[in-house]
This record gives sequence, C-alpha cells and structure tokens, in this order.
Amino acid sequence: MKKIIDLIVLGLIATGILLTGCNNEENGDGEDKSLVIGLNNWAENIAVSNMWKILLEEKEYEVELKSMEKAPVWLGITRDELDIAPEVWLPNTDKPLMDKYGEQLNMHEVWYENTGLGLVVPSYMEDITSIEELNARKDEFGGRIVGIDPGASLTSMTQKAIEEYGLELDLVTSSGPAMIAELSKAYKDKEPIVVTLWNPHWAFSEYDLKYLEDPKKVYGEADDIYYMTRKGFEEDHPEVVKSMNTWKMDDESLGNLMAVIKDTGDPAEGAKAWIEDNREMVDQWLK
Repeated sequence: MKKIIDLIVLGLIATGILLTGCNNEENGDGEDKSLVIGLNNWAENIAVSNMWKILLEEKEYEVELKSMEKAPVWLGITRDELDIAPEVWLPNTDKPLMDKYGEQLNMHEVWYENTGLGLVVPSYMEDITSIEELNARKDEFGGRIVGIDPGASLTSMTQKAIEEYGLELDLVTSSGPAMIAELSKAYKDKEPIVVTLWNPHWAFSEYDLKYLEDPKKVYGEADDIYYMTRKGFEEDHPEVVKSMNTWKMDDESLGNLMAVIKDTGDPAEGAKAWIEDNREMVDQWLK
C-alpha cells in the first residue's frame, strides 16, 4: 500500500512540475503579456495605436485595442481597465481631464510637439479669415459647424467659442470620420463648410485648408502629445515604457503613417506596411 501511495505522490509532484513548466513556457518569467490600449476614433490615434499593437506583438505581447470616446479612455486608465492610452494633449486641451484624473494615472514622455486645433475652412473660401466673421456668413454654412464626438475636448472648446464669439451657428457633433466625410464632399464640390479640426491630421495634406483666426484664444496655444498608462504599469512592463519613452514622431513621419493607412483602407495593414518601410526608425524605439 505504501508503494502505491508513494507512486501517487510522485505522480502528483511530476504533474505539478509539468504544469508549472508549461505555465512558465507560456508566460516566460511569469509576466502577463496581455495589454489593452484605449484609443479615440481620430486618424492619428487610430494610426499610432495600430502601429504600437503590431510593434508590441512582435515582442510577443497580446494586444487588444478598445475604441471609445476620450473621457471613457481616461476613466478606463484610472480603473485599470486599460493599460495604455497613446494620446494626451497638454498643457491646454486635456487640462480638464488631467485636473480630474491626473493623480490616478501615470503621464509619460512627449512623442509629438506643437499641435494645432480650432475651426477650419477650405482655403478656396478666401474672404473669410477669422471666427469673428462667421455670423455674417452663417447662411452659407447652413447655420452649422460640423464637429466630432461629443466627449472630445475640441467639442467643449468649440461650445465655449460659440459663447465667447456670440456665434449664431449650431455645433453638430458626430464623429471624426463623419466630419471628414462631410468635409470631403463639400471640398469636392467647392461648397462652404466650417469644421472642427486639428493637426496632426492627414486632411491637411489631402486638402488645402486653413484655420480661422482665434483672437480671443479660446482654443489656446499649441500643445504637445504625451502618452499615459495605468498606475503600476511601468513596474509591470518596464521594457514597454522604455520603448515608448524613446518614441518620437513629427508631421512628416506621422502624416505619412496616416496617409498609408488611409490609402490602404485598413489600419492594421497600413500600419504594418508603414513599419516595414520605416524599420530603421522603429527599431531605434525598441532597443
């Protein structure tokens, strides 16, 4: 009987060793290799999120992208439901969200400098240059400003601009792609349109556009773009933070990435093609 018991014990020990070995093989040194990136439905955000998904998957991470409006992204980071959010505009645009949630997350390095945002019209509208001139042209614009998603900081800034300038136009919120669809149609037909837009964005290379002057500075000065992570992420994944802290892009590199994605028609395929064409650059980030 004792021999039988000993054999059972040895079998259980061996099974435990085997299972432990399998688990270590799956997770390496025990690190959880699954990551969730929270992104907004904006061209540059979609572009860099898909780019980082591919780059991190090359390092054997399992990466999920979750698309949502901006405020839920911040909330998801604070609740540890998201690991990374690649786009934070500071010190101006995202200041309200930073004031509310900043102590509950980690802000990291700048990866893009000198953004722009505001009200934009096609350059063929030569006789309008300032937000202050919109009321005189409101009928041409159908009495509306074509906006993006309701939760965007750009949306709240535009609502403030309507108040500050006493604009008699309604802000119509939708989404980034829906706004671009209206802009594209109007541009093709050379019709008047005013939209909320920002750079970096591929639209500025695709179309000849101009910002309307903002003498009251409602839209503030230029921002830089940072990325943020949940609390504890750097301790869990120091190599990811090290790589992302090295990440830098400018109008040329980011504009090219967005253009490739637009022309490809698929964010993952476009990002993959761009990475292969810019392997030397991205390898510098991943050292």
